[in-house]
Amino acid sequence: MTIKSDSKFAILDRRKTGSGDQPQENAKNAKGAVFFSASFVFFVASSVVPFCPVSLGFPQKNRLKPALTGLNSHNTMLIILQSAIGNRNPAGDPLGLNSLRFSPRLSIMKHFLRGLFIGILLASGAASALKGADATYENPVLPGDHPDPSIIRVGADYWATCTSSEWGPQFPLLHSRDLVNWQQTGAVFTNRPDWAVGNFWAPEISRFKNRYHVYYVGREKHGPLAVAVATADKPEGPYTDHGPMVAQPQGSIDPSMCLDENGAPYLIWKDDNNSVGKTTTIWAQPMNDAGTKLTGAPTALIHNDTDWEGALVEGPYILRRGDWFYLFYSGAGCCGSGCNYALGVARSHSLLGPWEKAPANPIMAGNERWKCPGHGSVVTDERGRYWFLHHAYPAVGGIFTGREGMLEEVVFEANDWPTINRGMGPVIRGNSPYETTQTHDDLAFVDDFKGPALRPDWQWPQDHKPNCVLNHGQLILSGEDKAGPETLTTVLAHFALTADYTATTVIDTAHLAAETSAGLAVVGDLQNAVGLSVGHDGLVLWRRDHGHYQSLAQTNAPSGDKLHLRLQVENGNQFHFAAGTDGKTWQSVGEGSLAQNLPPWDRSVRIALTVEGARTTEARFNSFQLVPATAK
Repeated sequence: MTIKSDSKFAILDRRKTGSGDQPQENAKNAKGAVFFSASFVFFVASSVVPFCPVSLGFPQKNRLKPALTGLNSHNTMLIILQSAIGNRNPAGDPLGLNSLRFSPRLSIMKHFLRGLFIGILLASGAASALKGADATYENPVLPGDHPDPSIIRVGADYWATCTSSEWGPQFPLLHSRDLVNWQQTGAVFTNRPDWAVGNFWAPEISRFKNRYHVYYVGREKHGPLAVAVATADKPEGPYTDHGPMVAQPQGSIDPSMCLDENGAPYLIWKDDNNSVGKTTTIWAQPMNDAGTKLTGAPTALIHNDTDWEGALVEGPYILRRGDWFYLFYSGAGCCGSGCNYALGVARSHSLLGPWEKAPANPIMAGNERWKCPGHGSVVTDERGRYWFLHHAYPAVGGIFTGREGMLEEVVFEANDWPTINRGMGPVIRGNSPYETTQTHDDLAFVDDFKGPALRPDWQWPQDHKPNCVLNHGQLILSGEDKAGPETLTTVLAHFALTADYTATTVIDTAHLAAETSAGLAVVGDLQNAVGLSVGHDGLVLWRRDHGHYQSLAQTNAPSGDKLHLRLQVENGNQFHFAAGTDGKTWQSVGEGSLAQNLPPWDRSVRIALTVEGARTTEARFNSFQLVPATAK
């Protein structure tokens, strides 16, 4: 524990390092506080009560109950101490202890009762602290594919976004009140920006002059990777796109914004020189007062010049703390099964340098549970603590589950250098920042299509947006003409959430046209997928490998007006398909298959509803479920 000085009082503050053993240590300390407080109450009461009979009244009895409502381990101690010192104003006596009326001859009893009441509340506060100490969270806080996350706090609300890459809609918007339970509310763009054709990477959400900015990456038509910006009046949007700000010949990526020591806005980004085998640089350049266009000249901040950084430095985020600017950045290879990503930090008294890299770099690398952590941003909570939201691959599931969203507390040491989990890699289990329970509701995705609109969690290939109509508890999914079987075109999908899971769907076969097939598939991209479909040829288990179509197994479909399809997955990459008529009895189709080719270099797999046909196609789905294997 550490002691923070605050004018009159010393307030206990638990330092949450995020290590696996820290929650148990805090619980042990809280248990000791409960024992001490209870002992104090028993000793005072048993020593004094037999000798001091008294009668008393509560002239403001209705004030006591509201004062006690909502007490927690953060404020109980402070309120008790404020009341105990005899502060006579109502704000300084929130529990009304000084409103008790006593007979003058029993003034000593007033002090006894105050002490007794304080002892009881100390025990209550310690018990509350014990409960809070037991509230922990596990990484990931954003399960599934959430690369390059960024985060801001707006009052009591946290907003985040992340890379969507080749999936639409572009850049999911996520909301939380406690940093460990998140819900997707929408996206920055529901339709692809007109100027870009793909590579929607690394969005950074920020607030400047009461406007919200999302700086992001896209590839220009017939051009390089570019940094662009969109703005909104509210963090949830709607956002207006302002187009590209900078597009160096070799490409410009990974933007963020920062205010210099004079409050002037700067764009921070990284050139993509590593794509042509050259040294990479993180740049800073001033912007206009709206934060939408560059002015002045760029200044180089740091380069990849140490062994652990490998071919690049990227993912810059700058935090101002006291007299220091801190540049959090990542180095080495971000993605794929051979990644070796890690997190570093540099500091400077001036935004434009000179910058000093931490001697302990990298300050976070992988461990036995998480691989290749990095690329994120820092947010400060109401208590002044720093939290780093970033991504990492799970050791189990890896590239098939994708780069998942992770939360770490950043602790600044006496030498003013930041540390994360004492250098032991991403935290496995840590104390919940707001002492709330992590629900894990986001480990499953279920849709019965009975809502007024399609859930915002659904995705589609960013250059092949399907038509989706909800009609009386059915999804009517349709697409466009296509030339042949090499490429999927009508896909509605959700990313995998765990390494072991079951996905099911129910297809309305009574309304399936003769030349149409509908199915359930695991999709890397439109040319790499494996799935089970039903159509005029019956049940077909198929695979697309770099555009080459192959039928793996074929059998007759059960008769009936609806058909259940099931996908079971183990270790992220072992797929087993089955079909049935009632969702209880299943007929396996083909053998279990491995599909190592599915995940692209920067994405995880998606579980998709598919529709195919020789012309404009349509199929009806009654439901979709994606649940962890343990929830089957």
